[in-house]
Amino acid sequence: MPSYDSTRGRFRLAESHLAVFGHRIEGEEVPQELAEAERELREAGLTDRVGNLDLALSPLVSTLRAPTVVLHVEALGEHGTLHHGVTIGDGYVYSHESWPGSAESEYVRLEPNMLVWALARMINLQGEDTVDVATPEVEATMAVLDAGLATLDSFHGLTAEEGIDRIAEALKGAGLTRKSQLSTLAKLIAGMRSSWRMTAAWQGHDEGTSALQVRGFAVWDCGPLGYWHRELPAEPVLPGQVDDTTPLRLVRVDAKEVWQLITNLLPDGEEFATAPHSE
Repeated sequence: MPSYDSTRGRFRLAESHLAVFGHRIEGEEVPQELAEAERELREAGLTDRVGNLDLALSPLVSTLRAPTVVLHVEALGEHGTLHHGVTIGDGYVYSHESWPGSAESEYVRLEPNMLVWALARMINLQGEDTVDVATPEVEATMAVLDAGLATLDSFHGLTAEEGIDRIAEALKGAGLTRKSQLSTLAKLIAGMRSSWRMTAAWQGHDEGTSALQVRGFAVWDCGPLGYWHRELPAEPVLPGQVDDTTPLRLVRVDAKEVWQLITNLLPDGEEFATAPHSE
């Protein structure tokens, strides 16, 4: 169910609820497939009986309808893929975070100077101590990676060491022969806590012409083995852009470097087609 927390100005909303807002703002009838979502909004007090939106929703809706910058975090972990992000509008900034098994995300207004901190929290950035590995950089192909990942479903009954050995065998069979990289990549695949990619999109310019600009980066969080920046294939990765022969390069980075990658993702003022302004 959608809900509103007035103490923190936060909302719980699903995509279906946002779709209802869109139809109402455009003065359109809400289609039958969204009738349940509309009923839930009404029962939560976020719309009235004729569909008018509660005033508390105005900053959020205006930000989502006319974003200046959209930041998206796609995080893959034990419970599947989650989608988080931040939307920067003209005067407001809102974050949204999903929860495993829930259709709703939590939308919270942010102070602009808390933006990088909020993004770092979404990917659980931690300055933990790490253990040594055989090499701080791994180079392979996507076919090698896929071969290693394909073994993960067969770990039942194996010890941790046996699991790593099985991954290493698969990696070697797919063509990775350098001993230090073979050892490191096998341990990374076995110890991966999550992987995520973060992208930023805004209306910028290309040789003087207004054009959508996108940039991003991807990281593996391998717990005690540290963070690994996936330099290749480089983000943003488009559908159909990656195949078995695509190079894979992973480089170990610390939490401070990940923080800097997040900071560098944000566009500077001169990168916009028209400089953003505030009222």
